[in-house]
Amino acid sequence: MTTKEQYDLLRPAFNELQWRIYLGTEAEKIGFGGISKVSRDSGSDRKTIRRGVTESKQPFPKERVRKKGGGRKKLIDKDTTLVNDLEAVLEPKGDPMSLVQWTTKSLSHLVESLENKKHVIKKSALANLLGDLGFSLKANKKNIEGVSHPDRDAQFKHIKETCDTFEQAGNPIVSVDCKKKELIGNFKNNGKEWQPKGKNETVNIYDFKNLSDGKAAPYGVYDILKNAGFINVGLDHDTASFAVESIRRWWNTIGKKLYPNKNELLITSDGGGSNGTRNKLWKKELQELSNETGLAITVAHLPPATSKWNKIEHRLFSYISINWRAKPLTSLETIIELLSHTKTTEGLVVTAVVDKNIYPIGVKVTDEEMEKINIIRNDFHGDWNYTIKPQGH
Repeated sequence: MTTKEQYDLLRPAFNELQWRIYLGTEAEKIGFGGISKVSRDSGSDRKTIRRGVTESKQPFPKERVRKKGGGRKKLIDKDTTLVNDLEAVLEPKGDPMSLVQWTTKSLSHLVESLENKKHVIKKSALANLLGDLGFSLKANKKNIEGVSHPDRDAQFKHIKETCDTFEQAGNPIVSVDCKKKELIGNFKNNGKEWQPKGKNETVNIYDFKNLSDGKAAPYGVYDILKNAGFINVGLDHDTASFAVESIRRWWNTIGKKLYPNKNELLITSDGGGSNGTRNKLWKKELQELSNETGLAITVAHLPPATSKWNKIEHRLFSYISINWRAKPLTSLETIIELLSHTKTTEGLVVTAVVDKNIYPIGVKVTDEEMEKINIIRNDFHGDWNYTIKPQGH
């Protein structure tokens, strides 16, 4: 038990005189600097402790400790309009059914607002008053992705049924997405890890791009059935060409060995970015991949505002973030090594490769090229669910 915990435990058991005497005796035991230390640990005023030192050397009184009505008057008793004016400037937020409200205005701003209304109050007293009124400081929490689509649940049901069909046939199912781009260099990486005392890792103060050796774009292909990840680390733009090239590399190096004699592939992805529902280049590149491999490629996009529900996010990317937390990504080799060593007790394994190709942005796909794509759209949301077969089939 710490000294502070000891004070917190004993305080309710003492009356005011006993508490002062106890603090005074503790300060006397410490000696020089004792009053300051006891004040810090107990949260009591130094004057209270000095008075306790004096009272500890006197006989205990037999009458009541404090005269009736004694003690400092509460601020809200002396300033009767303080609470009303405080609540007026707080702009309280919170669930009206909850007992706890919160405000994002700082104590300094609140004190200034109250001073403009002729109130005199210190920040420490204001903090105590806010606590008594049921307020607490809170930060923003990321929780809202956007407005739910009316067909959200139906799309998830469709995805599940499609996955079940592919799994029963033993056909591959992959979840794809591009992880957040990372600066290559001696920069801070979020998180903490155990290190020997005095051996803190030092990194650059500023995360400026001109101080880096470029950016790494880790595009992931997660094999749902095999619990295996493939990361294609690009050094250029995250385009649809890069996304499909990542899938191509997975199939040529791993996929076709794990799924021999299979001619169907299911891809689940979110609906935006390089693999978005409206991305024409994405479909054109998938057509080329289908022609090369002979695969009929079925795509099922997650409904809008549900990108974080993609399996790759919590089955692969989350473990990568854990594995390289607090480790500066000083070089491309370091990134590949950290990615490749990502494992879990459930058996996740990760393969990582480098992609030094150039992927220009702004590539246009003509209407004529789109018309040639051998695409079969599902009756339910054909914009989200479709199959691209090799041309000529």
